Amino acid sequence: MGAPRGPLKPLRPEDPREVGGHRLLARLGAGGMGVVYLARSGGGALVALKVIRADRVSDPGLRARFGREAAVAAGLTGPWLVPVTSADAEAAEPWLATSFVAAPSLGEAVAACGPLPESSVRVLGARLADALAEVHAAGLVHRDVKPANVLLALDGPRLIDFGIARPTGASALTAPGAIVGTPGYVPPEQAGGKGAEPLPAGDVFALGCVLVFAASGRRPFGDGDPYGVFYRTVFEGPDVAGVPEGLRMLVMRCLAKEPRDRPTAAAVAYALGPVDGAGDWLPSPVLRLVAERSSVALDPPPPEEPAPPVPAPEGHRPGRRGVLFAAGAAVAGVTAGGIAYLVSRRRQTGRAGAASPPPVHTLAVQADLTGPGRTDGVAVERGVRLAVAAHNARAGAAYRLALRVVDDGGAAERARTVAQSLTADGTVTAVIGPTTAAAAAAVAELYERARTAMLLVNVSDGTTLHTSQHRTMAVTRAGENNLQAALISHLTREAKATRTAVIEDRAAGAAGWAWVSGLRATPPNEGTVTVHSVDAGTADFAPAVREALAAEPQAVVHTGTSPGRAAACARELARLDFTGARAGMWHVMTPTFLSRAGRAAEGWVFSSPFTAADAPGLSDFAKAHHDRYDTPPARWSVEAYDAVGLLTAALDTLPAPDATAATLAQRLFSTTHQGLAKPLAFAPGATHALQLSDTSLFLYEARDRAFHFLGPYGSAPARSD
Repeated sequence: MGAPRGPLKPLRPEDPREVGGHRLLARLGAGGMGVVYLARSGGGALVALKVIRADRVSDPGLRARFGREAAVAAGLTGPWLVPVTSADAEAAEPWLATSFVAAPSLGEAVAACGPLPESSVRVLGARLADALAEVHAAGLVHRDVKPANVLLALDGPRLIDFGIARPTGASALTAPGAIVGTPGYVPPEQAGGKGAEPLPAGDVFALGCVLVFAASGRRPFGDGDPYGVFYRTVFEGPDVAGVPEGLRMLVMRCLAKEPRDRPTAAAVAYALGPVDGAGDWLPSPVLRLVAERSSVALDPPPPEEPAPPVPAPEGHRPGRRGVLFAAGAAVAGVTAGGIAYLVSRRRQTGRAGAASPPPVHTLAVQADLTGPGRTDGVAVERGVRLAVAAHNARAGAAYRLALRVVDDGGAAERARTVAQSLTADGTVTAVIGPTTAAAAAAVAELYERARTAMLLVNVSDGTTLHTSQHRTMAVTRAGENNLQAALISHLTREAKATRTAVIEDRAAGAAGWAWVSGLRATPPNEGTVTVHSVDAGTADFAPAVREALAAEPQAVVHTGTSPGRAAACARELARLDFTGARAGMWHVMTPTFLSRAGRAAEGWVFSSPFTAADAPGLSDFAKAHHDRYDTPPARWSVEAYDAVGLLTAALDTLPAPDATAATLAQRLFSTTHQGLAKPLAFAPGATHALQLSDTSLFLYEARDRAFHFLGPYGSAPARSD
């Protein structure tokens, strides 16, 4: 906290106009916990004011953490720290105000102007090290040193945001094994998820990461999925290409895997040399960025006008299954230039012999239809087409849907070109897709700027994609981390396992690491979890399986994404006559696993974010899909169908003149839709996270050379007879 995380944004209609005697002027940033505002105190000073959302303060741990942040920051007075001016941790919505620093963050400066020169990095490192030395001398650990928490002011950097700082040796407010901090800046001893005590050496590691980023423009352990970053942090060396030779040795010492091998913050400051009177320590482009921020802060944008009231929809919407596939094959398709429009028959008016066409809303599908993710992309496209056809077949529908389908090949650059085309179209009211993580990360900001909803059906959010950071992005599937909860519940309720062995397949990288960390943090039945690793370079699972079975587990979980390697694990468990519960990740649910594992696959259980075509209530959908495409529905087709249902449920509440892309994107997150697969609704406030229930995650069992749907995890039996 302390400065904008980008250009100032206007206050929204739901924002307060005054907090604790401070007049709010604009938004500086928002996240899952709350909002940071630019405000003016009663005495006229500009402050950065953080407010915790009301729906989060029921958590006593969070309120305690916030109160600690205020106390910690108030006790630190160094020149490179931002002072607290006032706070109220007991308010209905706790808040904290600090002096406002009209400066960009290091992350923003590097993104806009490129890496800093060596002289600037030296000043940056020395002064941040001085700030951390003061923090550590006070018996505290910051625990979230990262570019976003470093402001580049004219006279030197400022370290901000003590939201997760705590005294050395204090008991944690998080679950055992939880990883606290930002991927890419969390030290190995924390990234391993083993509950190691946070130490000042962890802040020094993060400082080393910050210096690599400042000097090269890259994180030393890469980007992408958070658990992939954690994995590389623990097991791989840092990428310091681009770091000047004069800084590289010190940086590498900061990035040592063992805390005892790192220098202290005071030693880092000493090694970087005296920088007092460094003068214009920032390069000219960054100085111009600082000046721009200062001028913007003096002229904040006016508040957004509240949206006009929307009348309740007239009449009663027909039942979902009653109109599901009335159109059948009668829906017309017109294809031109790779764009398909599906529009059904025109609605008849009450005037004899006259026909008045209803309004048309165009939905777009952006998918990988020809690249490596073609299977999922085609499944999403087909589900959307069936949903559009079903809507257009409704008698007396107030509007029709048109569909524009564009192939991005799953590639980031091509995805950006597609998104620019769709947002420039002017008729597209929402986009379903992209269907690959790389494409979604590449275009999220483009759709945000265009105020166009982007619905991700099969892609989960992660480090580069967060619903709390993208106001128009809706993720309609459960995240990877949530899937662990379904499997842990199954092993707890059905297998009643108190001893669980995890076969960690390191070939899975990020995805497997996420599951290992989750199982360690929340063992089934609050029992014990042992982890036995198989290196990526070997396909021999025998040593790890023997070691795992020596602990006499009641359940074994394979954390890998390769069907062939999972089959090797299954065969080894069968060879050693293990008959307890066996489970794996949904990624291996392929014919390859079944064929290579043979009888050893029998009884394996998987949790997944998608339902099955033969799930109860889906026979009409499966038949319509087969009639149209001569094949059963693939995974994600039902979920894509439901995404259209969510959009039409939101459109139903908007009068035709008000149904623009921007109003639909806003209305989407207050809309609830009971889909064929699961209910769709989003958390209130800024997070826009999908609300999960026992019916949002699904269990499957491998049996008779097929994957049999057991049902939603909250009600699924261990086996079907």
